[in-house]
Amino acid sequence: MNERKIHRYFCIPFLLTHASLAMLVGLLLTLQACEKKKPPAPPPPAVEVVSVIQRDIPVIHEWVGTADGLVNATIRPQVTGYLIRQKYVEGDIVEKGQVLFEIDPRPFQAALDQAKGTLAQFTAQWEDAKANLARVIPLAAQNALSKKDLDDATGAERSAMAQVVAASAAVENARINLGFTKVISPIHGMAGLATTQIGNLVGPALGRELTTVSTIQPIKVYYSVNEQAYIDFMRRFSTSAAGLEKARKLQIKLVLADGTQYPYKGTFYAIDRQVDVTTGTLRVAAVFPNPRNLLRPGQFVRVRVLVGTKKGALLIPQRAVNELQGSYQVAVLGTDNRVYLRNVKPGESVGMFWVIEQGLRPGERMVAEGAQKVKQGTAVTPMPFALSTTAISRALRTAFSPSTSANGK
Repeated sequence: MNERKIHRYFCIPFLLTHASLAMLVGLLLTLQACEKKKPPAPPPPAVEVVSVIQRDIPVIHEWVGTADGLVNATIRPQVTGYLIRQKYVEGDIVEKGQVLFEIDPRPFQAALDQAKGTLAQFTAQWEDAKANLARVIPLAAQNALSKKDLDDATGAERSAMAQVVAASAAVENARINLGFTKVISPIHGMAGLATTQIGNLVGPALGRELTTVSTIQPIKVYYSVNEQAYIDFMRRFSTSAAGLEKARKLQIKLVLADGTQYPYKGTFYAIDRQVDVTTGTLRVAAVFPNPRNLLRPGQFVRVRVLVGTKKGALLIPQRAVNELQGSYQVAVLGTDNRVYLRNVKPGESVGMFWVIEQGLRPGERMVAEGAQKVKQGTAVTPMPFALSTTAISRALRTAFSPSTSANGK
């Protein structure tokens, strides 16, 4: 093999090796360039953080209540007859003894006149019987008449007297029935709409009421308390009488359908003797002043009762609590600004806050806004909660003042 062939034979692999090295170097340079252009890792997500608030709060329970008259008198006719007159303004206040309706009195006046005539007739007969007895007694004493004659005269006088008594009762009954033709209100209160019309036949056997009169100043409000709330309240006292005495001193307020607070406070009136077996609740009545007739029977209200003070309650905004299949979680921040999900037991919800019974300690930080961005162990950038400290304090004063309420349990 000559030198030229030998040189070509050995140089070809050498040239190939240099080409491969060049390609490899180019590839490495390209990879380095790509690495230099790769964007940096994103910063931890920013979340709004709030600390657990600890303070004494009033314990205020709330229930749905129904207003009712202190006394509700159903007005029904006591005699049968045709209604001829309505003498009150529907929905107006009526006085005790005021005439509301009139029933045609003519048949009852005739019955009274007839009873009086019968009484006069029996009275005359009694007078004759008494006169006859007065004549018989001395004759019988002289044995001028027999004992039987005396007995007969005495019996006739007593029979005539009994007829007079019966006739007098008939007159009184007729007079009462005539009086019943004027249907009066037995109480002072507000009269409802009439449920019958002039010209209708009315009477006790027909089962139709004429109207209802309710005493609404003051007015009752009924609400139902569950057994647990009743037991929790009463076990604080050594006797039932002490518990009822305390109940009479409770602050009871109302919230109307439009969300405004009723301006007058109420007082405990009574509690039912038994628990409703269908609902497991006790019916409670409170009494409220109603000088402007703002409350009417049948009106729905919210009853708020201040029952005590909860010392050192732990409060967090409701938005910091996540509910999942009946369990409640909060995203707690550790000292390393990492999120740790923790189960908690919430108590009463009041306004924008939730009272936490178990699972948190005073001063702990948690995610109040942005919890959907994080999961267990996520590092975050904590930011102040959107509500300022002043706004939270104001919300606390509003939520836990006696004029507002927690949801009763």
